[in-house]
Amino acid sequence: MASNSFRGSKRGRHAQANHDVGDFNCSLKELRSLMELRGPEGIARIQECYGDVQGLCTRLRTSPIDGLGGHADDIARRKEEFGPNVIPPKKPKTFLQLVWEALQDVTLIILEVAAIISLGLSFYRPPDAERENCGKAAGGVEDEGEADAGWIEGAAILLSVVCVVLVTAFNDWSKEKQFRGLQSRIEQEQKFTVVRGGQVIQIHVAEIVVGDVAQVKYGDLLPADGVLIQGNDLKIDESSLTGESDHVKKTLDSDPMLLSGTHVMEGSGKILITAVGVNSQTGIIFTLLGAEERKEGQEGQTGQEKYSQDGAGVEMQPLNSDDEGEEKKKAHPKKEKSVLQGKLTKLAVQIGKAGLFMSGLTVIILITLFMVDTFWIQGLPWIADCTPIYIQFCVKFFIIGVTVLVVAVPEGLPLAVTISLAYSVKKMMKDNNLVRHLDACETMGNATAICSDKTGTLTMNRMTVVQAYLGDRHYRKVPESDLIPGKVLDLLIMGIGVNCAYTSKIMSPEKVGGLPRQVGNKTECALLGFVLDLRHDYMTIRNEIPEEKLFKVYTFNSVRKSMSTVLKNADGSYRMFSKGASEILLKKCCKIMTASGEAKVFKPRDKDDVVKNVIEPMASEGLRTICLAYRDFPPVDGEPDWENETDILTGLTCLCVVGIEDPVRPEVPDAIKRCQRAGITVRMVTGDNINTARAIASKCGILHPGDDFLCIDGKEFNRRIRNQLGEIEQERIDKIWPKLRVLARSSPTDKHTLVKGIMDSTVLEPRQVVAVTGDGTNDGPALKKADVGFAMGIAGTDVAKEASDIILTDDNFSSIVKAVMWGRNVYDSISKFLQFQLTVNVVAVIVAFTGACITQDSPLKAVQMLWVNLIMDTFASLALATEPPTESLLLRKPYGRNKPLISRTMMKNILGHAVYQLTVIFTLLFTGEQIFDIDSGRYAPLHAPPSEHYTIVFNTFVMMQLFNEINARKIHGERNVFDGIFKNMIFCSIVFGTFIIQIVIVQFGGKPFSCVGLSIDQWLWCVFLGFGCLLWGQVVTTVPTSRLKFLKSAGHGTQQEEIPEDELEEMEDQDEIDHGEMEMRRGQVLWCRGLGRIQTQIRVVNAFQDTMSPYEGLETPESRNSIHNFMTTPEFRIEDSEPQIPLIDDTEGEDDAPTKRNAVQTLPPPSTLSAALPPRPGSPLHSLETSL
Repeated sequence: MASNSFRGSKRGRHAQANHDVGDFNCSLKELRSLMELRGPEGIARIQECYGDVQGLCTRLRTSPIDGLGGHADDIARRKEEFGPNVIPPKKPKTFLQLVWEALQDVTLIILEVAAIISLGLSFYRPPDAERENCGKAAGGVEDEGEADAGWIEGAAILLSVVCVVLVTAFNDWSKEKQFRGLQSRIEQEQKFTVVRGGQVIQIHVAEIVVGDVAQVKYGDLLPADGVLIQGNDLKIDESSLTGESDHVKKTLDSDPMLLSGTHVMEGSGKILITAVGVNSQTGIIFTLLGAEERKEGQEGQTGQEKYSQDGAGVEMQPLNSDDEGEEKKKAHPKKEKSVLQGKLTKLAVQIGKAGLFMSGLTVIILITLFMVDTFWIQGLPWIADCTPIYIQFCVKFFIIGVTVLVVAVPEGLPLAVTISLAYSVKKMMKDNNLVRHLDACETMGNATAICSDKTGTLTMNRMTVVQAYLGDRHYRKVPESDLIPGKVLDLLIMGIGVNCAYTSKIMSPEKVGGLPRQVGNKTECALLGFVLDLRHDYMTIRNEIPEEKLFKVYTFNSVRKSMSTVLKNADGSYRMFSKGASEILLKKCCKIMTASGEAKVFKPRDKDDVVKNVIEPMASEGLRTICLAYRDFPPVDGEPDWENETDILTGLTCLCVVGIEDPVRPEVPDAIKRCQRAGITVRMVTGDNINTARAIASKCGILHPGDDFLCIDGKEFNRRIRNQLGEIEQERIDKIWPKLRVLARSSPTDKHTLVKGIMDSTVLEPRQVVAVTGDGTNDGPALKKADVGFAMGIAGTDVAKEASDIILTDDNFSSIVKAVMWGRNVYDSISKFLQFQLTVNVVAVIVAFTGACITQDSPLKAVQMLWVNLIMDTFASLALATEPPTESLLLRKPYGRNKPLISRTMMKNILGHAVYQLTVIFTLLFTGEQIFDIDSGRYAPLHAPPSEHYTIVFNTFVMMQLFNEINARKIHGERNVFDGIFKNMIFCSIVFGTFIIQIVIVQFGGKPFSCVGLSIDQWLWCVFLGFGCLLWGQVVTTVPTSRLKFLKSAGHGTQQEEIPEDELEEMEDQDEIDHGEMEMRRGQVLWCRGLGRIQTQIRVVNAFQDTMSPYEGLETPESRNSIHNFMTTPEFRIEDSEPQIPLIDDTEGEDDAPTKRNAVQTLPPPSTLSAALPPRPGSPLHSLETSL
């Protein structure tokens, strides 16, 4: 693109511009080529074409100070000319595609094939052979004319398969729809600050247009490309585009180009937007990848589908499989698959194997019995004409076998998990939890530790100055302005006005009589409020000295813990104002202002006095202490070296120390008490001073008087966890963390170290599951590392939100407790569903198996089994997975990672109910005809009409399941199973609805369902036997679990020790340790995955080579870090296990059901790639190798 620049004469340029730019003296092509350049090249182009940034603003008809006018027609024209700031998302799958995917289920395919064979054979009539010659089972039907109805069973099976497929597809479709809703919700949340008509306003990211003047600040994710107009100490992380982890300093004279998708790591500034949407750097990547994917899609679609079926294609994910315009995926440190998912996948595989074994056995026994009966006991010869009838029998047996398999395989599990999670996510939104990753919601239920920020999470984040130390006096409340010496007051007001970010301001209250609104950094707002309390207006200072006139700004960061602004005076001297953490800034002061308004020497002894008599008493009341100071640089000393910060930030004169109050949120102490009762340890990790932190922790209830808990600061923490060589040792962390409750003056690295230390610890038996809250850019690593990262929706930076799993839309700690409740509820919902499903599985499989072996026919027919399966899977998962959470969930300890899904109590319930149900079914099966005085349905010949006997068996079976569904609502041995049943209307309506459909099936189902209508008496008996389940449930509950020594729990998570070492090494490259996959045949999966990975990489490299051919000759070593670099594709980022700042989150499983095995492509060693494609210098592959 760089070659498209306009290098002609000025007149030629104008002619070109007028030719294709319409209203603006700048074309889209011109701006795109400008943004391709970096550093000096970019500056040269701006100077050559526009003179300076001011010239570019003029050409784009915008003002660097007032921005755009904001008129609707102007904005619309710009969108038309330069495009909107939207990257079109990937098309969702159509309903038909989802139907096709649902049809790929192996068990369904087997059923379809069997049903079609059965259909075909049912129309075949043997020519002359008498049916009697083919054996007893085949005869005696012709007379009743029932053989004509033989096709019904095959057709009914096909119909039920269609039902199952439609239900599955509909569920997938609604799930995808929900995800898109969630996605758009996250995108709508994203706003950006721009200047329009001289007013600073926040607009949705999609509303930004070329020519807008945007304000960027620490923590922003840039939504479009732009050129810097003015910057203060601006540093950008461009690793998402270039792969370089070093922060790039942006200034007007070195590198003014800011690119979309990059993060502001420090400082602030104003930029002129020059490219949006598909024309921005992120957009260009997406367009390249999208085009390539479409091209490949047409050629190799079938291959791709073939792969994705067998677990080998896990790697073959589309390159831009990401719905969020602004976001690009990024590999992150390996996280285990969610606890629940690991357990479920393992359990499902084990149940599936058992089901396969049982169904195979059923088919073999049925065929053997038939052969023995026909050819040995009856002693019939093999007649060729009877072959189709024999085949028909075999197909019937095969269908019975497959039906056993269908009932045994719990395909409702993924559905239950999805429904439960999706329902929870929807409800959690009302509880101010915006869930970005589905499994985070469930992991939260297992949380054992929460590391929380203080400001804004535990406190209200509404700060006010309540005490001040000024002119040798400690004022317990804000002093009147006439008590302060004039010189000190002027310096104070000037210092606070210019040395607070211009984005922080106090606005008038929204309601009459309400509190003034604080916009921007809350600590700065407290200081600005202090100026207003002193009856002065900070805006007059800001109008006199606009942001452009500030000479230099050292913005606040976690290392400096202070912020300084330098002003240049008319006489050539400089004055610097500083503010920051009091104990840090006081050390750098050598003078202090006195009551007379003069500066006096500030000796070390005086500093100790101030710390002891002022700072510590303020801190012990829970106040945050801030020191305000200034320094003059006289012209005689010459120009200072502004880059040498240590020299600049010394010899300060202290103006005052203020104590800022941030009251504890009223609901927090109760929320923390509930957490502690639920077995969750709450730790406070804050940047505040240790006394302030201790005071707030006591108010919140994290610390209690007389507790033997640790409360230390970052320096002491590091001293204790590091050895003599300065390396962190896990054993040392293990000595500290169990007792640690408050970590003060901590850096983001300390936070990350603590979280990692707790997670890696093996001191306490179940591995700790850690949740972390964070709001700053540098909280990214800790948020990413933790099992669940909570970002603040209001105070959080974009970077923190990207790294998090859940966004707290109200920044409130008590919302985290709600997340814990929902998480535990999900876990319990899945367990309830499992208890119900496994009871049905055990009973149905045993009935089908023994019935088939004894009577050579399954008492429950294929279509009936499919109906039972529908009740079990879809309906039950809906009913049991939507139970609302109750407070009682917080009265038990967390489950932990190794707690089995099916506890011994649940196993007792499953086996107990199975015993009752089997007793009833077998009694009805073998003596039912005598009890009800009806014809026996056993040993019926092929195509015999349905019997009353078997209809009663089927009906009683379904009734027992319905009542057992009510039993399944409680899994911890509670007696009252009806508790809160009417709060869940979904449950009530499903149970009632199933009952109505069952009546219709029995009374009017006829031949397809193998049913005949029953009398009222028979119905009442069926319902009574079903109701017996509830009574029997009380008996089962009475038996103490501890007495039943033989009971085993099931559904454990895979232990790390169970994994062979060579496989652990193999899994090191993966993003997730997937326990289900380990159950599969490992060699096959690894081989297919390797193949898939190499294919993907070759396709991508080819794509990039195709796209790049025009620029081949132009590429220079410097431009290898440009947009076209191979490293730019998000999937091919290579990171250490602990990246510096994992910025953009991986929205991996968001479009898949939680049980699907996803894996992000990871790079093989360069040797593999180079073997696949010889690199040539200047090619993206070559630059990939050099960076590797």
